[in-house]
Amino acid sequence: MTLSLPADPSHALRLTGVVPELLSAIEGGASRFRPVQSAILFVVDGLGAHALGANAGYARFLASRLTKKSVATTVFPSTTAAALTSLLTGTDVGEHGIVGYRAREPETDRALNQLTDWGPGLLDPLTWQRSASLLTADRGYVVSRPEYAGTGFTAATMRDAGFHGERDLDARVDAAAHWARSHPGSLVYLYAPELDGAGHKHGMASDTWLATLESVDAAARRLHAAAGPDVGIALTADHGMIDVPRERHVLLAEGDPRLDGVRTIAGEPRMLHLYAEPGMTDRVRSAWAAEESRSWVMTRDDAIAAGLFGARVSPEVRDRIGDVLVAARARIAYYDDRLADSAGQKMVGQHGSLTADERTVPLLRLGAFAD
Repeated sequence: MTLSLPADPSHALRLTGVVPELLSAIEGGASRFRPVQSAILFVVDGLGAHALGANAGYARFLASRLTKKSVATTVFPSTTAAALTSLLTGTDVGEHGIVGYRAREPETDRALNQLTDWGPGLLDPLTWQRSASLLTADRGYVVSRPEYAGTGFTAATMRDAGFHGERDLDARVDAAAHWARSHPGSLVYLYAPELDGAGHKHGMASDTWLATLESVDAAARRLHAAAGPDVGIALTADHGMIDVPRERHVLLAEGDPRLDGVRTIAGEPRMLHLYAEPGMTDRVRSAWAAEESRSWVMTRDDAIAAGLFGARVSPEVRDRIGDVLVAARARIAYYDDRLADSAGQKMVGQHGSLTADERTVPLLRLGAFAD
């Protein structure tokens, strides 16, 4: 089956290429970035390039640096677990194996959360995530919120890099700038999850989200001023976001024919991994055919052949991918309404699919990288 998929911007760097380019700039090799003594990778979770442009009045510093060429394309699914892993390993989803927000563990048939379900009896961060981190102990340093210290996902993606936690964003900015200035040759990963959290809870049209965008813009300006003349800063994101109002939810209730033959549902509301009962993949695919007017519906083989998980999908990763994938094209979100816990249906801002709003993110040059 030939899929009709949206084209990525031809000038956009793939998210997997960002850290290798930064390391090359530090080492004085060929790079999209000019040579620097140290570099800071500032990741603003959930900041899409389209949203930044559309809300330029609330982010004048960042928006003034946004051009058609200053963007990157994130991975599929466009979700934090998959994207941050690709960013920090430089490898595609089909190699590192973090195939979405929730995915099936083939050995147990459990659908596990790949941000939180780590540890004894769950996912092993040293084996489930299959690629080496580019944040090595000798040069990588992480500045993030303190609650992420020592988590399984941190271990899976950042391995042995040093970690410094600060709850306040300005304090994180100051710590990152200080470390980069005082440790030549270092790559500092600075993480800001606040905008993503505001979007999920309140939506991107909310006063809370806009105020958070203003604070992120102020933090970027502060970092730009504090980094010093020999420290380059690249600001990017793991994914963008769109608002999905509650009346646009598609609820999958008991007896829904779209659930016939489906053994397990994972992924997230805008990108479902559907795991079929043995021999039922074609039936599940057919049951979802009516959704093609508002979603991309494809089998695992279709998605792999289209390169959605990268040029190569490891045999160990293949069975983690759903037998059928449903990626929302329209402003909708799918929910399994049979579940007792419906808290996820309160979420406003969403992501995970293939739309430009979700997959095109800024890649801005600040500090010594600035033009």
